Amino acid sequence: MSAPQRLAVPLALALSLALAGARAEPARPPQGVAAGPCAQGICEYRLGNGLRVLLFPDASQPTVTVNLVYRVGSAQENYGETGMAHLLEHMMFKGTPEHRDIPAEMKKRGINFNANTAQDYTNYYGSFPADEGTLDWLLTLEADRMLHSDVAKADLDSEMTVVRNEMESGENNAFNVLDERTRSTAYLWHHYGQSTIGARSDVEHVPIERLRAYYRTWYRPDNATLVVAGRIDPQRTLDTVARRFGGLAKPAQPIPVFYTREPAQDGEREVVIRRVGDLRLLMAAYHTPAITHADAAPLAVLRELLGRTPGGRLHKALVETGLAESVGAGADTFRDPGLFNAQIALAKGGDAAKAQQVLLAQLEGIAQRPIDAAEVEAARQRILNAYEQADANVSGIAMSLTDSIAVGDWRLYFQFRDAVEKVDADAVNRVARAYLRASNRTLGRFEPEEKPDRVEVPQAPDAADALKSYVAKRGVDAGEQFDPSPANIQARTRTLTIDTGVGAGLKLALLPKKTRGNTVTFSANFRFGDADSLRGRDVAASLAGAQLMRGGGGLSREQIDARFQALKTSARVGGDLQSASIGLQTRRDQLADAVALAAKLLREPAFPEAEFEQYRRQAITGLEAQRQEPDTLAGQALARHFDPWPAGHPLHARSLDESLAAIRALKLEELRAFHREFYGSAEGEIAVVGDFDPDALERQLRTLFAAWKAGHAFAPIATRYTAVAPEQRRLDAPDKANGVLLARANLSLKETDPDYPALVAANYILGGGMKSRLIDRLRQKDGLSYSAGSRLDADDSRDGRDDDGNWSMQAIAAPQNLDKVERATREELTRLVESGVAADELRDAVSGLLTRREQARASDSNVAGLLSRNLFFGRTMQSTADLDAKLKALTVESVNAAIKRHLKPQDFSVYLAGDFDAAKKASGK
Repeated sequence: MSAPQRLAVPLALALSLALAGARAEPARPPQGVAAGPCAQGICEYRLGNGLRVLLFPDASQPTVTVNLVYRVGSAQENYGETGMAHLLEHMMFKGTPEHRDIPAEMKKRGINFNANTAQDYTNYYGSFPADEGTLDWLLTLEADRMLHSDVAKADLDSEMTVVRNEMESGENNAFNVLDERTRSTAYLWHHYGQSTIGARSDVEHVPIERLRAYYRTWYRPDNATLVVAGRIDPQRTLDTVARRFGGLAKPAQPIPVFYTREPAQDGEREVVIRRVGDLRLLMAAYHTPAITHADAAPLAVLRELLGRTPGGRLHKALVETGLAESVGAGADTFRDPGLFNAQIALAKGGDAAKAQQVLLAQLEGIAQRPIDAAEVEAARQRILNAYEQADANVSGIAMSLTDSIAVGDWRLYFQFRDAVEKVDADAVNRVARAYLRASNRTLGRFEPEEKPDRVEVPQAPDAADALKSYVAKRGVDAGEQFDPSPANIQARTRTLTIDTGVGAGLKLALLPKKTRGNTVTFSANFRFGDADSLRGRDVAASLAGAQLMRGGGGLSREQIDARFQALKTSARVGGDLQSASIGLQTRRDQLADAVALAAKLLREPAFPEAEFEQYRRQAITGLEAQRQEPDTLAGQALARHFDPWPAGHPLHARSLDESLAAIRALKLEELRAFHREFYGSAEGEIAVVGDFDPDALERQLRTLFAAWKAGHAFAPIATRYTAVAPEQRRLDAPDKANGVLLARANLSLKETDPDYPALVAANYILGGGMKSRLIDRLRQKDGLSYSAGSRLDADDSRDGRDDDGNWSMQAIAAPQNLDKVERATREELTRLVESGVAADELRDAVSGLLTRREQARASDSNVAGLLSRNLFFGRTMQSTADLDAKLKALTVESVNAAIKRHLKPQDFSVYLAGDFDAAKKASGK
């Protein structure tokens, strides 16, 4: 029976970091650096060249996050330059004279890196296990590419096609397309109306000279803010920043100022998109003030109480009545006036006119049904809970500050939270009346009126004025400086088995430790059933598990949601074919109540008929919406070809139509019967990591779970290697701009096999991460694909016999390029077998794998999952250390020999899906 594979390994930290305290004093600014404001543990400094620096030390986090934010995005693009900010983001990874292969250098150091372009900013970020050498290298790189990136014509030629493929990928997403078209219709002049990805013609034809000029204009120290957060020494870090960035010259030319302001909208606007698909979508958007305006906070509360699922006004009016399958709401947090929007999805045959009527009545009729104080309080608390949960993650805060930095000042992040605390019902009703009006709406229909009704959006203050009287709150307490090595995790973990008289019993792994914000992660899996008893019950099992949080323990779905929010807990209670599960992210003081509530929901589901029918509709609509998607077509074909199980077997791969038929035919009583006959908690695994009392928790777990026995004893379903003849298929997906390649070959492979570590390294070299042979070939060299990779799946089981492994590959590309992608992919696969891996590749791969494994153990959720997995298979953390050691011991000879033994390129089945007819027409063939 396969179980999730987790890779991670320890990397020794510098002694100075290991001895750092939980709270660090602000650094003394070196010469040429000025100190700025401090708030919530974050301190600002400014270099002489204008670079802002934010330091957020937290010794309890064994990682460091670096986030460099440039205040330039798609809103700072001129005519003919749309998409330039995003294109330049890609080019910034192409190298400098001093750093020729940035992705390779990142990967070698185990840095988890990426970048993002939005309307008001572009940011580059990386996270890694705390190490002063790595931090110094990354700061050196960011300083270097701020002014010295190549921005070469040859790189632009190859990267343009990659960006174009990313654009094509987004064109397959109906919601993405609807959002782009709605925005472009809502804005006449402001560049918020243009998509970040840009116009295809601009991306394809941008002159390299204009891209270089754009780079020189916006990439400069006085237009950037550098955030460094995690286990850092503030003084040494600030000194390093000053040393690496202080010498960068501030350009003499001032930063350009954009002055275009969107006029008041003068009537309803409408846009209609007609494309192949099976899902109906509606969106209504309204112009609203910028994030620094006083109305932004009540608008956020309005968004939450309207769009919440369950409990929100839109959900009740549209989903619970069967008019729509899902709803949502959003509110922009931009520097200039943005949009407040609401969206609904309904089945292809749904009553769109009625749904639109109800949607607009809910949005624009709030004056007739005013929002009350209870609704505001619940919505406000959910927003504040999200802030409180974010405060427990220093790296998360480092990234969350990005929007506020782009607006003008990072402290706006905290000011906005405090503003939400003060929002009342009067404010929410006022902004609803002011902005959610027909004359300010973009929906898709235009109807002229005799008398214009315009909304003048007030001017917002700048960040300095908005912050004049603001006093920041004290930050949350930090946790202990925890060593995430396998040996320390094992030494700190209490493991025990409760003899329940059922199977292997109830196994516990309890790892108490001090955490930031007193957080705790709870993970439980309870086992039941075998292949015979589950025959023909797989659909009932899936839907029964999905209903557990939709009513139970005397509470409705909305009450369950409200109760967990009151407990400041993110909760998941569910089930699948052979297990029921509980997942909680909570805090020490709320843990006992959260566990008790989850246990009650697991044991006493109500299975309300209305919720069952709602979920059935959503499941059917979701499947129908995927019917013509390239990844669905290819994935279904692959799954059916590799399925060794007969119809009726619980692991049999159903076709989409078979799944739809089974869901439509399912009766509510079948869910109730499945829960009654199978569910129990006397056998399974519970792992808890964080700030909790292990003795009290153990007593509670014995009381709640040990006595409830499943009706059918658990027996893992054996999975064995099956030889499958290769096949090649092309599947047509009309009107889809992006295509998909999937490939797979089965292997006889277990995680305990001697060749497993070597194959893990080989797969990492072939298609692991953003620096791999497949990415280098398909993206960097050929410019065919935005995303490509490979995956190795090895089987695992308690008895060590299951060996149902496989090796797979995937890539996306324009349909007209899929044949080229297939040829290149097969060539790289053959090259791996015939020529093997090189010594430098193996060295970098092992370093990256080990660093990733260590990085994973910095997450309490990952540690809980690892401990739970060990409980199931009867292992300890020594197995993690053993795999680390085997990876370190790999040689080129051992890896290449393993590749030749297991990898047979001729055994791969390949599936291509896309709009091949349109591709032929476009090429003139």
